[in-house]
This record gives sequence, structure tokens and C-alpha cells, in this order.
Amino acid sequence: MVQTALWRDRSHAGRALAQKLSSWSHKPKALVVGLPRGGIVVAAEVARQLNLPLASWAVRKLAHPQAPELALGAIAPEGVQIWDEASTRAYRLDAPLRQSIVAEQRRELERRQRLYGDPPAAALQNRPLLVVDDGVATGLTVRAALQSLRLSEPSQLVLAVPVIDRRVADVLRPQLDQLVALAEVDDLWAVGAWYQRFEPVSDRDVLQLIAACSEDRASSGAMAHQRERSDPL
Repeated sequence: MVQTALWRDRSHAGRALAQKLSSWSHKPKALVVGLPRGGIVVAAEVARQLNLPLASWAVRKLAHPQAPELALGAIAPEGVQIWDEASTRAYRLDAPLRQSIVAEQRRELERRQRLYGDPPAAALQNRPLLVVDDGVATGLTVRAALQSLRLSEPSQLVLAVPVIDRRVADVLRPQLDQLVALAEVDDLWAVGAWYQRFEPVSDRDVLQLIAACSEDRASSGAMAHQRERSDPL
């Protein structure tokens, strides 16, 4: 069966997702946390619609060198590392190969943290975190991200995504204060099938989106301050 796309692109999905998150609008201390790279595009639209700040939180898929599209595990900040043990046994990943895969992806994770300006874990303590990605199929990268974010001791941890595999959603819910999804589907094999356009996202795209959100909030704050000054006593 051919999957019918529900959204034109990630930005369209972000606007639709924001409509289900209206209670977060202007929420004190709240932070929208996008998972790069694709999740940043959705998260930027959510942050813009809800007038909330946006931050990146790097996470990396762990894959076999000969099957780079197959997720076998994931790593995230704070030393978080998870593996799909059944898959690692099937692909005979011994300890040296695992270490090599992790080391390579750790370098890329740290590069993205520096480039995107990911916040330190201490800056997330006691804050409501709205974690956004463009979709969840296996759930490995999202699980790693949520585990690492939970270590920062946020006051609230919510995952919001356009589409998620139903079985993965059931696994993730106990780890969250809330899961918000526009679509929960059986056997989600390709997140991109739910979008008319699912183009690669570059470092430059991510940096531009983060900068634009920051500028939008600064502009909104300045306008609000000007209105306060102009209001009669």
C-alpha cells in the first residue's frame, strides 16, 4: 500500500504540531529542544508559533559500517549509549567494532554540539522541555536523547512529533510526562513517506533556523516592551 503524505514538508508539520501544543504558548522557562538535523526544522516552527526559545540537542545513530541506514543503537550527551542487542547479535558486532563505531559518532556528536551551540545540561535543570523530532520509527535516537535529557533533571519532559510508530510510542510513554503525536501508526518503516518533501537538512540550515528563532524572540520582546512603555498609567 502506498503511503499518502500528510504534510507538505517539515515546516508544515511543525505548524500542525504547534496547534496541538497551545498550552505551551509563552510557558515560563519552557524550552523547545530540537533533535538535529531534521527535527530542528519542525522544532523551529513549533518554537515560533508558541513564542518559545529553541535549542539543539545532538544525538547520533549507531549503524554498521556496511549498512549505514540500519540503526543498531544511538548515543547522546552525558555519556548515554544504547544498543538494539538483537540486531547487534544478528550483525555480529563485537566489542572492538562497537567501540570504533561509537568513537566515530562521538566525534560527530561533539562537533554538532559545538557548532549548534547546544546548552549544557545544567542549563536545563528545573525547566519544562518540549522535545521535537520529525518522526520516530525505531525510536533508538529519541530514546537516547530522552535518557540524556532526563539526567539534566527538567521539571517536565514532553516529546512532540508529527508521526511515531505505535509500538515505539508505547515503549516511550513511561519515560515521559506526555507524548504528543499527530499520527501513531503501525509498522512505521520510513518517516519520509509521510512528507511530500523530505529533503536533507544541512548544518547551514540548522544554524539559520536557530538564529532566526532567536531574532524573532528578540523582536517580539522589544515590541512587547515598547507597548508597555506606551500604555497610559
